[in-house]
Amino acid sequence: MSSDASETGGHATLDTFRHSPRLSLFFIGLLLAFTGYFVAWGSGYIQSQHTLLFFLTTLFGVFMAFNIGGNDVANSFGTSVGAGTLTVHQALLVAAIFEVSGAVIAGGEVTSTIRGGIVDLDGMAIRPLEFVFIMMSSLIAAALWLLFASHRGYPVSTTHSIVGAIIGGSVTLGVLKHGGLAALDLVQWREVGMIAISWVLSPALGGIVAYVLYSLIKRHILAYNDRAQSRLETIREEKRAHKRRHREAVERLSEVQQMAYTQAMARDMQAISDRDFSIDDLESEYYRKLYAINRKREDVHAHRALEHWVPVIAALGAIILTAMLLFKGFSHLALGVDTLGSYLIMGMVGALVWMATFIFAKTLKSETLGRSTFLMFSWMQVFTAAGFAFSHGSNDIANAIGPFAAVLDVLRTGVIGEEASIPPLAMLTFGVALIAGLWFIGREVIQTVGHHLTRMHPASGFSAELAASAVVMLATTFGLPVSSTHILIGAVLGIGMVNRQTNWSLMRPIALAWVITLPAAAVLAAGAFMVLNGVF
Repeated sequence: MSSDASETGGHATLDTFRHSPRLSLFFIGLLLAFTGYFVAWGSGYIQSQHTLLFFLTTLFGVFMAFNIGGNDVANSFGTSVGAGTLTVHQALLVAAIFEVSGAVIAGGEVTSTIRGGIVDLDGMAIRPLEFVFIMMSSLIAAALWLLFASHRGYPVSTTHSIVGAIIGGSVTLGVLKHGGLAALDLVQWREVGMIAISWVLSPALGGIVAYVLYSLIKRHILAYNDRAQSRLETIREEKRAHKRRHREAVERLSEVQQMAYTQAMARDMQAISDRDFSIDDLESEYYRKLYAINRKREDVHAHRALEHWVPVIAALGAIILTAMLLFKGFSHLALGVDTLGSYLIMGMVGALVWMATFIFAKTLKSETLGRSTFLMFSWMQVFTAAGFAFSHGSNDIANAIGPFAAVLDVLRTGVIGEEASIPPLAMLTFGVALIAGLWFIGREVIQTVGHHLTRMHPASGFSAELAASAVVMLATTFGLPVSSTHILIGAVLGIGMVNRQTNWSLMRPIALAWVITLPAAAVLAAGAFMVLNGVF
């Protein structure tokens, strides 16, 4: 974790993207090694049928995962890097561990093939290879749109990208088979309407929750700390003035008086070290006044907010993250825990985090108030980012692995199934591509989220991430159509509104990119489908 001031830490770390050639070469080698090994393994898995299509699909899928890392994962860690809580290297390490672990451990063994999803492919006769072309065109189209958005620094929804691409490929096939109107009837327009609603609902919910949460933190913790810091500075100045006056007074004494006064001060110094010390034991005016000044310092209770409120907020955050992991991150695993058991686990985790945070706050009393605040919120933000990354890896990696697994299943079996199995090696390969994408093309999105939309520090970064996690969890519970990307951007805007530092001029092209994502991916997929259908 970085110990630099939050105002400068994030900007300095972004340069590491351009100044780590060895790490860049490492990721290139790692990605090529995993991709090459998977291609060799997959040739046997599909029984050497349609090897060229399998090779192209693997490249498209890895490219898609690479761009998810450069946009979606970069968006997730933008607040941590922008706040100076993590350097880019540290964010990379956290993402590598938790994103890949989420994908491999909790990503699920099967995925839906979208036959009954956003496009009703049962509504027309479709050959297995035509289905393959739809999925392949969807992967490359969504990846290209994400690459463009990442280059511009626009955080967009990868889910909306892949959905738009699938619509584009499917409608193109429908037009070739049945004509325009019949092809449009294949699209579940109600689902598209729900996506349109999410353009407004997601950032609105994220912004409202983040605004309320950060306002409370700012009022009860940060503002209290500012007042306490101001009083401590006044007391320090009073102590410095007292020392100057004492020095001047001693210089006016005779040598005999100085010796006597020095001996009295030595006895006072010994007296102060005694546990049963009383102010009546002091002989010198210097130590009597110094004692009174120090009592003023103790009466400030500078760390009260950190000891009282921060553990409560940390416990709340732990409960929300645990809920997100149990009900969303681990949703593909058969844990054998019922709803009551899940609530008990959430309560236990919250209690443990409260105790740990309270003890941590006590140990920081010897640190300055500013550094104590920075350290506590930094650690809390790291854990929030890690939990968000695990849940992201377990769910959103499906945007790349879903269409790829569908193609793999068709190439292996020759038929279109309702579900497709996901080889663990595919999850691992796509996870590596995810992290490589964060390293190579994630810089612009991190700058947008962590710096350009508003100024971030650990407390505000933690508030944005916790608010986004809470909204994602609530939306999942109530079935609301939301995008985690849009929610986090809304949360960052909510922080900016509290601080009156929101960059609305930058938000306009980002919002336009959100609206364009669906049709842009659809048009790219239509073109890709025509090429694939014509070549093969």
